[in-house]
Amino acid sequence: MSAAEWVPESPTLAELRSAVQDCRGCELYRDATQGVMGEGPTPAPLMLLGEQPGDREDREGEPFVGPAGGILHEALADAGIDPEATYTTNVVKHFRHRLSGKRRIHQSPTSKQVGACAPWLAAELDLVRPTGVVLLGGTAGKALYGSSFRVGEARGHLLEWPDAIATASLDPWVLATTHPSAVLRAEDQRQETYDGLVADLKVAAKALTR
Repeated sequence: MSAAEWVPESPTLAELRSAVQDCRGCELYRDATQGVMGEGPTPAPLMLLGEQPGDREDREGEPFVGPAGGILHEALADAGIDPEATYTTNVVKHFRHRLSGKRRIHQSPTSKQVGACAPWLAAELDLVRPTGVVLLGGTAGKALYGSSFRVGEARGHLLEWPDAIATASLDPWVLATTHPSAVLRAEDQRQETYDGLVADLKVAAKALTR
């Protein structure tokens, strides 16, 4: 499985958004409303990389417009990063879910589905040319560093760009943190989880000023 044949050569962001609607690189397109490409300036100093679109993102066609996106924008602002100056995207471009009655319940993408979507991310990296990439959660981390990656072991520290993934520009630094949806799931520890996310993002903010 691979999306490679649907990715245009030297595309603009608008061309990527159009082309992803025709992608048949894996089976996820069958149950999704649409493909969801990233959003933000190109180039941008910072890329935020999550897992996949959620229910609202799938319906609206934009990344991080649901509750987790609200948490992310708030955390970025609290960390001193302008959300409007960042490029936000996901490693997988279609919403993977199961039905529970009329509700669509999130399911994490498989490693094969993540791999199939890799050409879309490569095209985005070539467009954005970020100085740094923030990995939001384990799926994003595994997409870059492989199945052994663990957010808990890597979070809050600047990491070197993985040798296995080529970029068109200088290799950006990488910082891992939790996905903002973890704040929503934290219940009694919500403030602590949010504060941890902000603390990690402050490391990225400091790195951007170097």
